[in-house]
Amino acid sequence: MVGLAKTSSSAGLSASRADLFRTVSSAGAAALMGGGGTGVHYLVELWRNVTVGLFYVREILRRELLRWAENAFQDQYDKISQHTHQGLQFLENFSQFIKDRSTIETDYAARLRKLAKSYQPKKKDDEDNGYTSSKAFCLVLNEINDIAGQHELIAENLSTSINREVATLIKELKEERKRLLSEGSKLQTALQNSVTSLDKSKKYYEKMFREAEKAQEAFAKADADLQLSRADLEKAKQNSLAKNKACEDSKTDYANQLQKTNLLQQKHYSELMPKVFEQLQSLDERRTASLQNYIKKAAEIHREVIPIILKCLDEIVVAADSIDPKKDAETVVEKYKSGFVPADDFPFEDLSVTRNCDSSSTTGSTVNSSFRGAGDTVRGTISTGKKKRSGLFGIFSSNKNNIDEFKDDYSNLPPNQRRKKLLQELDKTRTQINTLTQAREGLFKLKGSYEQNAALGDPQTIQGEINDIGAKLEKLQTDLEKYQNYLTEVDSQMATPDTQKRYRNSFSEGSLSRSASESSVSNNHQNNNKGPPTPITAHNNTACRPESGLGTSHTSIPDDDGDFEENGYEVDSFEAELLPALGRAVAIYAFDAQSEGSIPMEEGEEFLVVEVDQGDGWTRVRRENLEEGFVPTSYLECTMFNSC
Repeated sequence: MVGLAKTSSSAGLSASRADLFRTVSSAGAAALMGGGGTGVHYLVELWRNVTVGLFYVREILRRELLRWAENAFQDQYDKISQHTHQGLQFLENFSQFIKDRSTIETDYAARLRKLAKSYQPKKKDDEDNGYTSSKAFCLVLNEINDIAGQHELIAENLSTSINREVATLIKELKEERKRLLSEGSKLQTALQNSVTSLDKSKKYYEKMFREAEKAQEAFAKADADLQLSRADLEKAKQNSLAKNKACEDSKTDYANQLQKTNLLQQKHYSELMPKVFEQLQSLDERRTASLQNYIKKAAEIHREVIPIILKCLDEIVVAADSIDPKKDAETVVEKYKSGFVPADDFPFEDLSVTRNCDSSSTTGSTVNSSFRGAGDTVRGTISTGKKKRSGLFGIFSSNKNNIDEFKDDYSNLPPNQRRKKLLQELDKTRTQINTLTQAREGLFKLKGSYEQNAALGDPQTIQGEINDIGAKLEKLQTDLEKYQNYLTEVDSQMATPDTQKRYRNSFSEGSLSRSASESSVSNNHQNNNKGPPTPITAHNNTACRPESGLGTSHTSIPDDDGDFEENGYEVDSFEAELLPALGRAVAIYAFDAQSEGSIPMEEGEEFLVVEVDQGDGWTRVRRENLEEGFVPTSYLECTMFNSC
């Protein structure tokens, strides 16, 4: 920047010199060719014109050089000022860039955290978290959360380490630039004032010089005029001397001012302004170097977190490698293994045998005609011994008591799943017992300390807590025994698969007592109000209802491991004595049995109706494989036989 002051403009100066010399030559020629006077007068006039011409030449050259230097320095000074201003604006743009990038990193981290949180498994899905794929996905979500933390770290470091420093640097550079520009303006003003003073002193000197010349000419004329009085001559002489003295004084002032101006100008262009330019140059270099460092620092901030991000990605790969498809498949098998014994083959159903059974049923109902006199009474007596079936299944009832009775022993689950649930309850109960036992032992020790030292506290305050824990332990011990009994029952049932199969295909206790109920249904239209109710001492029909738990559904399990004898006869002896079919039914909708006494069915599946709906919304049906159970009446399309 210092070299900006050394630029030359020789072509313009040469043209100015040529014009000035033409002016001087013209003035000399005019003086030589002027007529009149003596030769000495001509020579004096010529010398005077030459002197004035040279003076003008030197002055014009000086002004041209000064104007060129001022214009050159002023132009470059303005350009440098503009350049430094643009540099600071560029630094401010970089600061805004860092701020925007920090915001983007923060938003990205927040979105990653939100994504990981939204896909975290819920507590109700804890059972599904046992799969290796679920565990691996949870690990992936954790690593994504860690990656989000690294992006938050990038944003924080960019904001604290760079953005704040850039803001501080911009403030310092602006203040320094303002100071330097102010100093440069002062130097320019001082030089301009000195040049203005020089012009004033020069003009005054020119004025005094012209007046001195006129006074000298007047004195010369007076001296040559012999007719002029001596007093007038002396007056002209004194006037000429005074003018010459004033001219010399103005010349001295002009010379002093010229010397000061030249010294100031020389110092201005060689020392003062170059120093300002050097400081502006240093300011600009500092700005550029700082920008370079900040760019490197931003890259370094990002580079520092890359190893951690790579580590997170490696952990994601490790989580993916931990997925074991075979193990997950085994977990699914273990989770949903029911423990049921596969059903027997479907038997061949001879329709002629069914008709014979229907005829036998009709004969049986005739033999039991002693109950016809109280047909509805018999039916009512049977109904009094059982619960209402309208709330048997959870999907048809909102009564929570019916649901809770299946939660205690998990009898609504398949045997294998029931056993697993009971084992979990046993482990949970034992853990609670151990925890409360340790707490009670601690309270006993604390009570002993209170008894030994009454200052520590009153033992009676702890006795209440000990009693509460004792009551809880008694309840837990009761629950433990209860779950152990349930587990023993399940183990005994799962240990006899042949008995389960045999019992599933046999005729239940409720089926044996079906004839009395069927007789009342068949004769419902006769003598509804005859005689008092007749008690039935035979098997109660509630045994075949879903709520009794003793029906012939596919989930029925015998209550004991005895010989399954009833009234002196084995149950197998009744397998051929099936209930007569009252009609046929086709499933309109699919039904998933979830309680004892019910059977599942598929849409379009055909059944034999063995017991009509008694107003509770359930119909008892039988499959071709002789499996019987209750299904919703509204799910069936029934066609009853005329003989029924």
